[in-house]
Amino acid sequence: MNYWLMKTEPDAFSITDLKNSPKKTASWEGVRNYQARNFMRDEMKKGDLVLIYHSSCKNIGVAGIAEVVRESHPDLTALDKNSPYFDPKATEDEPRWYMVDVRWIETFKEVISLAELKEEKKLENMTVVKKGSRLSITPVSLVEFNHIKKMAAKA
Repeated sequence: MNYWLMKTEPDAFSITDLKNSPKKTASWEGVRNYQARNFMRDEMKKGDLVLIYHSSCKNIGVAGIAEVVRESHPDLTALDKNSPYFDPKATEDEPRWYMVDVRWIETFKEVISLAELKEEKKLENMTVVKKGSRLSITPVSLVEFNHIKKMAAKA
């Protein structure tokens, strides 16, 4: 099993939106960064656990946990001319962009803020706490994942 952090802007799609989705499940569509796409396409597996991270908002940080319930499949929003994620170079034969489906597991009582994450020695190697980190999907170690769960339980 692998562990991940996936960023989302809560004004567009929050952990509450995920929880309120049919079957508490949604496709993680619209990722348009090759490294993040490669994580989804090549490494994310059914059963992997995900820290849902709210970004570009007032309360930035880890908001809860989801689980990968469907492995990579083409992100068809890239083919939809009316979608903000449309990519004219994508085709049905060569979709270029992929997504996974995730299911809500837990919403933390309080968002674990980026400032709190940065204060934790056990989290110093997490990509999200490093200056200039903008990648929307990053791997997380088991130690980091469990430490964040413990932080959430104390909140």
